[in-house]
Amino acid sequence: MKIYKYLLLLTLTIFAFSFTFSFAQEDTLLSFDDIEFTDGTVSDTSSLVAVPEDIVFSDGTDSIHQDDANAEAETITLENTDKKNESLWGIFIAGLIGGFAAFLMPCIFPMVPLTVSFFTKKSGSKAQAVTQALLYGIFIIVIYVALGMLITIAFGAEAMNQISTNGVFNFLFFLLLVIFAASFFGAFEITLPSSFVNKIDSNSDKGGLLGLFFMSASLAVVSFSCTGPIIGTLLVEAATKGERLGPAIGMFGFSLALAIPFVLFAMFPSMLKSLPKSGGWLNNVKVVLGFLELALALKFLSNVDLAYNWQLLDREVFLSLWIVIFGLMGLYLIGKIRFAHDSPLSYLSVPRTMLAIIVFSFVVYMVPGLWGAPLRSIAAFLPPIGTQDFDVSAGVGTGSNHNADAVNRKHYTHFHSRTTIKGFDPYYDYDEALAAAQSQQKPLLIDFTGWTCVNCRKMEADVWSNQKVKDLINNEFILVELYVDEHDLKLPESEQYISPQTGKKINTVGKKNTDFQITQFRSNSQPLYAIVDNKGELLIPSSGANYDIEKYAEYLQSGVDAYKAAK
Repeated sequence: MKIYKYLLLLTLTIFAFSFTFSFAQEDTLLSFDDIEFTDGTVSDTSSLVAVPEDIVFSDGTDSIHQDDANAEAETITLENTDKKNESLWGIFIAGLIGGFAAFLMPCIFPMVPLTVSFFTKKSGSKAQAVTQALLYGIFIIVIYVALGMLITIAFGAEAMNQISTNGVFNFLFFLLLVIFAASFFGAFEITLPSSFVNKIDSNSDKGGLLGLFFMSASLAVVSFSCTGPIIGTLLVEAATKGERLGPAIGMFGFSLALAIPFVLFAMFPSMLKSLPKSGGWLNNVKVVLGFLELALALKFLSNVDLAYNWQLLDREVFLSLWIVIFGLMGLYLIGKIRFAHDSPLSYLSVPRTMLAIIVFSFVVYMVPGLWGAPLRSIAAFLPPIGTQDFDVSAGVGTGSNHNADAVNRKHYTHFHSRTTIKGFDPYYDYDEALAAAQSQQKPLLIDFTGWTCVNCRKMEADVWSNQKVKDLINNEFILVELYVDEHDLKLPESEQYISPQTGKKINTVGKKNTDFQITQFRSNSQPLYAIVDNKGELLIPSSGANYDIEKYAEYLQSGVDAYKAAK
């Protein structure tokens, strides 16, 4: 029985790790302070590229006919639809696992036998009990999906894009997750007003469908102290994906996982005997989730730090905090740390020991990162390697094409001192890079990126670090990195302008890059890679994140071939 308990705890912790690192779908990391999106293509974050009407692609000899270009655009649209569906599936799965995690919370797990017993005793037959349980589960789903729909209706997909990239909201997300963590640690309970809870609970005594509905509502409000932080984290996760249906899909997965056990146990009451008894292990689940909430909170604080160039949460500081957090989690698992609501740990079971080994191994894995180790498995979630103050690998085997005049480039010092990648020598201003491409007779590779773009970091860590890809970029292209969420670097008065596309004033480097991406490439998603000729015209269709190294290398090579054929 105890082994079963800790297997549940192990499953929950593995989920939590994956949930913490599941921000790698599609990032839409822009500055929205003065940019207004419409319901058209521009606001669709899943659209990696829509081919502008005035752009003609080269097939190596002649221009592609408009019909072919439209067919190409339709193909890309289908691919983008698949990516959008993958993003929604990711949100659904995160919600599903979150619901199973919530089921193991102390506010819900002990209620299962009581609720199932209510159905079996009140009903005249097993069929009636199963029917009532099914309706109970359906009402649970309806209530939580309605919550997700309200979030969508209240804010809309465009507002969620803004929320996910806005510094103020990212800081509020950080504070919110810290509060959730403190709640799981037992500092306080997040509860709804008692008058509201009592009113809902009193209506659950009514018969018929209305009574079942209020019973489901009672579960939602009574268990809010446990489920609230999980729901809040899930909604934050859905918001960062920018999907219009994200909150509703996430809540559907959450409520489905929460409803399934009640229905199953009502159908097969004998299964209740196999459930572990309530006890201190339920609080262990909460505390482990608390540590993971705290680790996740730092990612949002890092987003703000990078976008506004505070330089407070550099890579080694971030890693130090994660090492401490997961180290404390390991000590908690082996009983060296106890919280207020924990039961005494008389001995260390084998499953608990294995779980502690996993956590301590992760801590050991992170330690070399303090001296610049790449830590590829989590690199996408760490601050850029350029923020590392002490890097023993700096300048070793990077293959950089560093030029003597590089430091004189526009914005070079501001960006390159915090570079997100090693072994490259990019430009950071489009016009300057285009001039260099014309001078050196090379195609221009435009990398629309962002400080807080998780997919950008993943591409750099997993794909751009490959020697074949690195050599292609360094030897065959002029590279320009355009940060769309650079809020700190202001444009000179002479370079500020009113965007013809949005009618907004463009006064920062980030807004200028954002406006350029939207105007020229009909996209607001990152990463976006565009290969253009010396006149700034697309040679091949733009591309989003592609973690297949060979396919991405083929994409780069096709750009080189198209450039050479068009000369």
